Amino acid sequence: MVGRHLKYLMLFFLCYGFSAHAQYFASRNAWKKERKEVYFGVGISNFLGDLGGLNKVGTHYSYADIEFKLTKPSVTLGYRYRFSKNWASSTDFTFLQVAGDDKLTQEPFRHNRNLNFKSNIFELVTRIEYGFSFSKHGNRYQIKKTMSRRYHAFSSFYYFTVGIGAFYYNPQEYLGGNWYSVRQYSLEGQGLPGGPNQFSLVSVCIPMGLGAKFTIQKKWTVGIEYIFRKTFTDYIDGVSRTYYDKALLLQYKGPTAVALADPSLGLIPGATSPNADGTGAQRGNPKDKDSYMTLQVKIGYLIPSKRRGRITKAKF
Repeated sequence: MVGRHLKYLMLFFLCYGFSAHAQYFASRNAWKKERKEVYFGVGISNFLGDLGGLNKVGTHYSYADIEFKLTKPSVTLGYRYRFSKNWASSTDFTFLQVAGDDKLTQEPFRHNRNLNFKSNIFELVTRIEYGFSFSKHGNRYQIKKTMSRRYHAFSSFYYFTVGIGAFYYNPQEYLGGNWYSVRQYSLEGQGLPGGPNQFSLVSVCIPMGLGAKFTIQKKWTVGIEYIFRKTFTDYIDGVSRTYYDKALLLQYKGPTAVALADPSLGLIPGATSPNADGTGAQRGNPKDKDSYMTLQVKIGYLIPSKRRGRITKAKF
């Protein structure tokens, strides 16, 4: 359902963008008045990973697996530079929160696993925007504030965007009234004998999305933007591989680590026990990397150009 709505939204932006582009605007260089902009964004964020999701198998990492009950806040500060009518670049610093909880799904394996997490994400990205735009500006001599002038003081910019960035995260798991660091307790044996390497708390992301921006009275902008992030880590939720040997985990990290690693409900006998060949039982799926997304409303301020218009003196 969500994927279908996003397809319709993208189709709307594309069709409307071409229509607006066909209209063009009175001054071919009007976009230069909107070249530099600082902006603030506020909105919501969500996550796709190993935990929680829809009440059936086969939905991992698809939009159908989004758990809307765990929608969290996000905020952004950024700078945009528009270097042509259709092209712009932006640099964003974003803080957002993500979470997941197996208690919210009735899919048997994940529900029995009973894992949960939350994490703050601090992200810095640079993106390129490509848009189809039209712009209407006020009456040339601005003799009076007519309805027409107020309308023509409005402009808009519809765009697709893609970029690259880095982000910091630190998954925590809730148990017995407290939050514990997943990395600190090596819950899948990271850095321990026979276990995988310890995961990094910094990773790379590829942001991609679409948005619409409207300029009001030449100085202010308001817009809406959806950005999806493809990442290259499977540890944003702290879950990726197999259950580690409980005896070794107890030896190296203590009883708290054992309880955090396997809080399963016991509804599926042997689900967290080692396989017949001695390998650990599946805890997560390392083949599919985690991802997250934001939907924000953005308010911007257009930085006035230092260039002054040429003044022509009247001769009488």
